[in-house]
Order: sequence, then structure tokens, then C-alpha cells
Amino acid sequence: MLQTFDYKNGIHAVDIGYERPLMVAVHLVVDSGRVAIIDAGHNRGLEAVLRAMERQGLSKESVDYLCLTHVHLDHAGGAGRYMQAFPNAQLVVHERGARHMINPGKLIAGAREVYGDAETERRYGELVPVSEDRVMIAHDGERLRFGRRELICLDTPGHAKHHLCYHDPAARGVFTGDVFGSSFRELDVGERQFVIPISSPVQFDPLAMHASIERILALEPEAVYLTHFSQLRDPKTAAADLHRLIDAYVDVTKRAEGSYPAILDGLWALYDEEAKRQGWTLSREAVREMLRMEMEINAQGLEVWFKSQAKA
Repeated sequence: MLQTFDYKNGIHAVDIGYERPLMVAVHLVVDSGRVAIIDAGHNRGLEAVLRAMERQGLSKESVDYLCLTHVHLDHAGGAGRYMQAFPNAQLVVHERGARHMINPGKLIAGAREVYGDAETERRYGELVPVSEDRVMIAHDGERLRFGRRELICLDTPGHAKHHLCYHDPAARGVFTGDVFGSSFRELDVGERQFVIPISSPVQFDPLAMHASIERILALEPEAVYLTHFSQLRDPKTAAADLHRLIDAYVDVTKRAEGSYPAILDGLWALYDEEAKRQGWTLSREAVREMLRMEMEINAQGLEVWFKSQAKA
């Protein structure tokens, strides 16, 4: 069943069904019949995006930009298929990520190293290369104009060195990819939403992430739009939680001396405390089941970060 969210400001979120409901949102920004798409998810998500566009009377030819926040495969795995579907679109990507869209061999090799061949095939299928002449390298401050609207590209490292956010002044919003964390609608308590920092491998940098969060806040957005999962209505409160938890991640990792099992145990203990602090209504077992993949990947990233600091 197609699930979409219309925020009444030209922004629409499409749940593309990645792994489970409300996990990955592809955002459509629509103005005067022209469209910019933020992130692509996996290949199978394209069908949901096309159906959502059809409901709004938007043609494939109306898409001017496919904007990637970064090239991790839950954000960019379907980019090649999307570009095949949208003949007028340019692929917008950070200069560090562009070569991986033109030749995705290293991306798929990295995924196979983490997940294995069978699981990588199940999640992502075939990664389709994007023709170099359709790739637009976006620099900090670049403006993308479509309809009567524009998106402003922001270089925002911390989750990855090749991470971009997209500021939408018309909606007073920012599309934040993973640098502003992820949020689980099942953990909402009334109107209060909660956000979790993402420290996945291999380029987590806590100082850069703090700085990127502050840069986003300086724009005074009314809301931010996460790929996992969509609108956060109180960016200031979310940012305070992110700053506190990023520092807690660093403390956990240092106490564990970079040992993955000890880091993972420390993260679980941290989120047991968060459950009490935030008043989550799900059982401890349900929370752990929902966050299991998130915590395992975060612990891997923190292990890599610790080792990089030791080498430095």
C-alpha cells in the first residue's frame, strides 16, 4: 500500500518500503509543475515514487533534479534507475560522491563486504551507472532553480565527507539526509519526536557533525526533513538531543577502547536510559528489535572512528 505525506508547502514524502514501513522517505519538492527529488533509496522504491507522482498529475518529464544527500546505498542505490525513468533530470551529488554514481563498482563491493552477496542482491539489486554528462557536481552554496523555487546546497560533513543538505527557503525547511540523525515514528510520544545520531561506517566525525547541525539550525528552519523518516517539527529540541547523544557515543567508544562488542553494549545501555528519559511506550524488547540494525551499524562506525583517531 502506497503511503505518502503532504506537508502543504510543496514538500511530499513517499515511503518507499525499504526493509519496513516508515524507514526511508524519498521527498518530492513540487513547484509550478516542476519537481526536485531528494534521495532515491533502492531500485524498488522507484515504483512508489512514480505512483505518487501519477496521483499528483506529474509526468516523468517534470523532474528537473534528483538530489542525493550522499551515496550510501539506502539513499543512492536506486539513482541509476531513477535517471533512466526521468529523462530531463540532472543528478546532483557532492564532488566526492560523483565518481561512485558514474561507476558504482566500489559501492557494491563495499555493500557485499558488509552484508554478503545474497543480502546485497536482496536489498539493492543491480546498481545502474549514471552517464557522466547527466551528473551535476554541487558545491557549497550552489542554487538549484525549478519552477519559482530554489534549493541551496550545503556541504555538511560529519556522517560522511561527501554529504550534502538542501535548504528550501520557500518552505523554511532543510533536507538533512543522515547528518541530522534518524527518527522513528513508533517512538513519538504525543507531539514529541525523538532523533538518533547515525555514526555508520566509515567517515563518522563527531566534531564535523556538531558543526553541521549548528549550521542547519542557523538557518532557523521551521522543520527539517530526514531520509529516515521525514518531517521533524522541532529542530531545536532535536538538535539538543543530537549534540548530547553524539558526545555520549564518543564517551561510550572511549570507555570501550574501540572494542565493537563493548561499544554495542554501551549503546544499548545508553538507549535503555533514553527510553526512560523520553517516556517511550514500546517495550524494551520491541525497542531493541526496531533499533537492532541501527545500533549494530552505529557501533561499527564508532569502532572505525576510534581506530582512525588512534592512527592519527
